[in-house]
Amino acid sequence: MTFLGIIPARYSSTRFPGKPLVEMLGKTMIQRVYEQVCEVLDEVVVATDDERIYNTVKNFNGNVLMTSPEHTSGTDRCYEAYTLLNKSYDIIINIQGDEPFIKHSQINLLKKCFEDEATQIATLIKPFSATDDFDNLFNANTPKVVINKRQQAIYFSRSIIPYLRGLKHTEWLKNNVYYKHIGLYAYRSEVLKEITSLPPSLLEKAESLEQLRWIENGYTIKTGITHEETIGIDTPDDLEKALKYLEKTIKQ
Repeated sequence: MTFLGIIPARYSSTRFPGKPLVEMLGKTMIQRVYEQVCEVLDEVVVATDDERIYNTVKNFNGNVLMTSPEHTSGTDRCYEAYTLLNKSYDIIINIQGDEPFIKHSQINLLKKCFEDEATQIATLIKPFSATDDFDNLFNANTPKVVINKRQQAIYFSRSIIPYLRGLKHTEWLKNNVYYKHIGLYAYRSEVLKEITSLPPSLLEKAESLEQLRWIENGYTIKTGITHEETIGIDTPDDLEKALKYLEKTIKQ
């Protein structure tokens, strides 16, 4: 199988405008994400609607494509970039532009999901620790997911799922395995084409989670379970934590 990585990157962001271009110890965030995944994929391209991002990627000799500013999701931007690239790939991986610490092993785990010919879409999930703080579990910015015995996603939610009846919430993490969603998707190329033509669904609108549109329309999402933590950067405060982590890893 052949694997194409696409990194959707837009400049506008409600919580953190200009995020892809912030400096992270001498390199922009988008460059760090790009370099982090290049070694484990056949090709990587940044898909943006902003000339500043386009020029930045060109300056570090990365592959980049200009896409429409009208896209409402990274998935839609990925599909346009794939069509503009005018090359054939079996699997397209949608890599978040704010995940500069994504591990090679996590990309490989996602790729492994497609060894099953029935896999249409794949993503990663990570168990919460039994010693995790309940506030982390309750955080609506960290979507939770429940899976079936085939390791396919049944539902994603910003709420805590499942609800453990009869137990105090402080005991939930000790009595059930809860999974957080790692925002990394992979699609068979023909499936990517199909799902981008679907209209927004009721559950998607309710939770503001585009993957619910696919489930509502009968698509299956295979999950790979990772035990490695990633550091997503949604806010300037997140960036400060990420810079401290980056500085620590460089010194090592």
